[in-house]
Amino acid sequence: MKVDYFKYHALGNDYIVIDPNKTKLSLTKKNIQLICHRHFGLGSDGILYGPDFDGGGIKLRIFNPDGSEAEKSGNGIRIFSRYLFDQGYIRNSCTLDTLGGEVLVTILDGRGELIRVDMGTVTFSSESIPVTGLSREVVNEVLELDNGSFRITCLSIGNPHCVLLMDKISEELAKTLGPIIETHPMFPNRINIQFLKILDRKNIRIEIWERGAGYTLASGSSSCAAAIAAFKLGLVNNQVKVHMPGGVIDIDIHPDGHIQMTGSVSSISSGAFSDEMWQQLG
Repeated sequence: MKVDYFKYHALGNDYIVIDPNKTKLSLTKKNIQLICHRHFGLGSDGILYGPDFDGGGIKLRIFNPDGSEAEKSGNGIRIFSRYLFDQGYIRNSCTLDTLGGEVLVTILDGRGELIRVDMGTVTFSSESIPVTGLSREVVNEVLELDNGSFRITCLSIGNPHCVLLMDKISEELAKTLGPIIETHPMFPNRINIQFLKILDRKNIRIEIWERGAGYTLASGSSSCAAAIAAFKLGLVNNQVKVHMPGGVIDIDIHPDGHIQMTGSVSSISSGAFSDEMWQQLG
């Protein structure tokens, strides 16, 4: 049977894998939006396109449902690694090349369901994130919105994040403030947002609004961002469990600045586009 795509989820964050070595498809903005649409297409939080072996490494491209390309996605990387494992491309570990830099992936079990990713190092530099204004570390600053004043810490882990420390967080809050902050003039490339509540020194909870995707049940890079922001503020230890609506991710912050993320991946389905769908995809 012909297979055009594979679908997985990581704690409810679902992605479609399209392998250019098996499926010849032009990933235009229109095609990405159609495939990801939850009523007119397959429905997903994004598309993982690869592997591309040009240049000798394993290259991964990550696309948001709005058609924009993301630099990095922790859940996307774990899902793509599970796909590589399932298809026999890798056995135990590999290095993936993303727009946000190289990441080291390690399969921790025999079925590829538990995966650890070294997400690299973090910068709080306003120029690197980027955040407008004077050159500085964006730590515990005040962001003024029509909805009120909020304390934010911003960082890049290959993609940009804005963490808001709050006493109460909710899905409604994320959906209300998320799109406002994502497109705020302070963030020229838009930004991912995490609404953070500290539970104790080993546990935090977050609600997530992702740039180009919207409200999300779970996110690997958001988990890393929230954990390192809380650590920078002195609120948690270097090993943190990040609780999200979709589940829990374990974050380890190492003395050399590297952040490791460990979480699960589940297979959903594989299939073929219908002739009618192919006609729409052009």
